[in-house]
Amino acid sequence: MDQGAMSLAQAVSSSICVRGLDAHLGSTQVASQTGLALPAVSVAMRRTSQCRNPFAVRATVTGNMPIESAQVLTNNGLSKTAASTNGASPKSAHVNSGSVDTETTVSITVVGASGDLAKKKIFPALFALYYEGCLPKHFTIFGFARSKMTDESLREMISGTLTCRIDQSENCGEKQEEFLKRCFYHAGQYSSEESFGQLSDKLRKQEGSRVANRLFYLSIPPNIFVDVARSSSLAASSANGWTRVIVEKPFGRDSESSAELTRGLKTYLKEDQIYRIDHYLGKELVENLSVLRFSNLVFEPLWSRQYIRNVQLIFSEDFGTEGRGGYFDNYGIIRDIMQNHLLQILALFAMEPPVSLDAEDIRNEKVKVLRSMRVLDVDNVVVGQYKGHTRGGVKYPAYLDDKTVPKNSITPTFAAAAVFIDNARWDGVPFLMKAGKALHKKRAEIRVQFRHVPGNLYKRSFGTDLDLATNELVIRVQPDEAIYLKINNKVPGLGMRLDRSNLNLHYADRYDREIPDAYERLLLDAIEGERRLFIRSDELDAAWALFTPLLNELEKRKISPELYPYGSRGPVGAHYLAAKYNVRWGDNSSELDSA
Repeated sequence: MDQGAMSLAQAVSSSICVRGLDAHLGSTQVASQTGLALPAVSVAMRRTSQCRNPFAVRATVTGNMPIESAQVLTNNGLSKTAASTNGASPKSAHVNSGSVDTETTVSITVVGASGDLAKKKIFPALFALYYEGCLPKHFTIFGFARSKMTDESLREMISGTLTCRIDQSENCGEKQEEFLKRCFYHAGQYSSEESFGQLSDKLRKQEGSRVANRLFYLSIPPNIFVDVARSSSLAASSANGWTRVIVEKPFGRDSESSAELTRGLKTYLKEDQIYRIDHYLGKELVENLSVLRFSNLVFEPLWSRQYIRNVQLIFSEDFGTEGRGGYFDNYGIIRDIMQNHLLQILALFAMEPPVSLDAEDIRNEKVKVLRSMRVLDVDNVVVGQYKGHTRGGVKYPAYLDDKTVPKNSITPTFAAAAVFIDNARWDGVPFLMKAGKALHKKRAEIRVQFRHVPGNLYKRSFGTDLDLATNELVIRVQPDEAIYLKINNKVPGLGMRLDRSNLNLHYADRYDREIPDAYERLLLDAIEGERRLFIRSDELDAAWALFTPLLNELEKRKISPELYPYGSRGPVGAHYLAAKYNVRWGDNSSELDSA
C-alpha cells in the first residue's frame, strides 16, 4: 500500500460511530461521492463500549485520486459518509502518493458556563458521553462566560457534578481526570468579537492541524442569543470544518419576537447550523414514540379517530418556582411548557408516517400536524395559580410568596387546554394538554383513551360507568419510565367478575441499564449533525401561530387565574374543561399509582 493510502487509512481510523448500522456489516467497500469505488479496500470494525452507534470503522485505500468524503457502503445497501458521520468537514482531502492529515477534532464551547444549566446538565452530559466512548477521539471542551475563572477553577466547579453510571468496575476517578484535562475556560464578553477571537486562538492551539469542527452551546438568556451568534460566527467559526450553534428555549415570547430572533440568528448563521433544543424531545419514551407506533402492527391501525376517543398530554411538577419566580413570571406555564414540550410531543404522536427516518422527512410531517391545528381560544383554556397550603403541619408557600415574583402577578402556574387537529385522521378527537407547578405528583405522560366497545356484552359487570371498561394506553415519560395498556380481564374463579388490569412494560424491570439523560442524546446528535430531534424554524413559526392569539387575549383581558392549593390536583376548572368533551383526566385515577 502506498503512503497516500496509508494516510487516508489513518485518518478514517478515528473512532467513527456509524449511525443506524445495528446488523453485521458483511462485505464492505469505500467509495467516493462520485460513485467511483476505490481499489484495494479493507475494513476492520470494533465495537465501542456503550455508544448507541456501535461500530467504529477503519478503512484503508490504495491509489492516487482526489477523495470527496469517503463513504462506507454495506452489502445491504446502506451507506454513510465517513467524514460526516464523525462530524468531519465536507471539504475535500487530496491523496496523491503522499500523506495529508485529515483527522478531525470537535471543539465544544459552552457559552454561559457558570450558569446552573451548564453545571447541572451540559457538563455532566458531556462527561457521560466521554465515559461511554461516544465522543470523537479528539475533542476539547471550553467554558465561556463573563465570570473571571481559570481552567482549574472551571474544573473544580464541574467536578462535583460528574458521575460514572455505566460500569463502576472501570476507574471512575481516572476517567474524570482524563475528561477534566480536556476542559478549559475563557472569560469574555458575549457581544465582543475580540473575546471570541481570543477564544478562537485558544481553540486553534488545541485543534492543531486537524480538520476543526466547532459546536457552541448557548446556555444564556435569549436576549443575548443574537449577540453571541454574531460574535462567534464572525470571530470564532471553523476555517476548515463545520460550525454549529445549539440554542436553548425560550425561542421568543410570541410570533413576532420569535420571528425577530430567527431573523437575527439567520443574519449570521444558516438554518442548518442552528440547533434549537427542546430537551423533552431527547427523553427515551418520546424517542420511542415512533418505534411504538410504526414498528408494531397492533397499534398503527388503531391510531386514528375511529378508535381513539381522546389523547391527554400531562406535565406536572410537585414543587413551585423556589426562588426562580423572577424568570418564570416573564413567561408563565403556557410559554414554558405547553408551547414547546407538550406541543412537540403532540406533533410526534399525531403525525403521518414519514417517508423515511431522515430528519427532514420527520420534521415535514410534524409541521403538517401543527398547521392542521385550530388556533387556541380562551373558551378552551383554563389557567390557574397555586396558593399557600398547610398539610400535615407543613406550610407550603403561594406563588406570590416568592420574593422574586411581582406582587399581584396574574402569571399562570397551571394551564389546561383542549386542542383539535382538523385533518382526516384526527377530526373531532380532543387532545387535552395540562401542565402545572406545585401539583400532587411529578410526572410527564401521554394517555390514549380508546372508544367504548360497541354493544359491550359485559357492560353490566362494570355498572353504569363505561369509562371503567375503556382501554387506555399510557406512555410515562418520567419519572419511572413505563408503557402500559389497561385491559379488561376475568378474575380467576367460578363466577364472572371482571377486573381492569395492566399489561405493563416497566423499564426499570425490563432493562438493566440506566436511561441516558436527554441532554446526552441531543448533544451527541448535534455533534453528529443529526437534526431529527431539533426544531426547524417553520415548526417554531407554526407553534407560535397557535398560541400567540391566546396569549395576547389573556394579557389583554387580564384574566385572573383560578387559585389552587399547593400540592393539589390543580384548579377545578380543568375538570369542567375535560367534562365539556366527555373526558376524564386519566391521572386522577386511583389505578395510576399501582401501575
